[in-house]
Amino acid sequence: MKDLVVKSNALVEAGHRLSLTEQRIVLSAITRIRRDEEPSSDAWYIVSANTLADVAGISASRAYHDLADAVETLWQREIVVRGGPNGRQETPKNGRMMRVRWVQAIDYIPDEGAVRLMFSAPVVPYLTLLKDQYTKYELQYVAPMRSRFGPRLYELLVQWRLTGERELAIDDIQRMWGTSYERIFDFKKRVIAYAVKDVNEYSDLNVSVGYRKTGRRVTHVQFKFKPKTAQKQVSRGLTRAQIEAAAKPGETYEQVKDRLSRTSGG
Repeated sequence: MKDLVVKSNALVEAGHRLSLTEQRIVLSAITRIRRDEEPSSDAWYIVSANTLADVAGISASRAYHDLADAVETLWQREIVVRGGPNGRQETPKNGRMMRVRWVQAIDYIPDEGAVRLMFSAPVVPYLTLLKDQYTKYELQYVAPMRSRFGPRLYELLVQWRLTGERELAIDDIQRMWGTSYERIFDFKKRVIAYAVKDVNEYSDLNVSVGYRKTGRRVTHVQFKFKPKTAQKQVSRGLTRAQIEAAAKPGETYEQVKDRLSRTSGG
């Protein structure tokens, strides 16, 4: 069964600064939510180090370390949401920005090598019983990414999957992703380049990027994207153990995945 991430579009476009590990934990927890039941803010969701290692393509020891470190920081993370779930324009604060923590409880369980978390009550409606204006995708396409910007870009592109292109104001991207670069050179190099590289390398999409000026100032980023061929995604259907078993002497995990994709006609 595929691990599906389902979010309200308002949550996809919300402002937050979750690290890559924190995003992996949150997204993994989201895949465990029952979407056919009334939302509950007192439900615990468990993410184990072994599961994280498998979906992210990292070692188990690295996953254990990342989980333990992320507990304290994830507890302090906030999210700023504009608009309500299911496309409603008003938030619980009557149309104003809603600033809230992601979780209301979280702890690390050393004996199990796992984190358990409880989403905050205001966030839960953005994750359950969604009927309109939501985004759905497979966790496997973002968990292995190597920058915190990759999963954010992928979500924004998947929202517009049927059109194959999307233009976003740089100011909006910086608000959503929690960056504040003043020089366009730095923004391109430190944000967009990493995000595009992640999407192209790990997801089911190929994306190219361009820029548009308003007057003499670069103000918008233009993304064009399309699905990869099925052959290029061959390694996605294999477990980590199967990929490692196919390794040649001296090959890294990522080199094996790349070779399997290329030899399958990608």
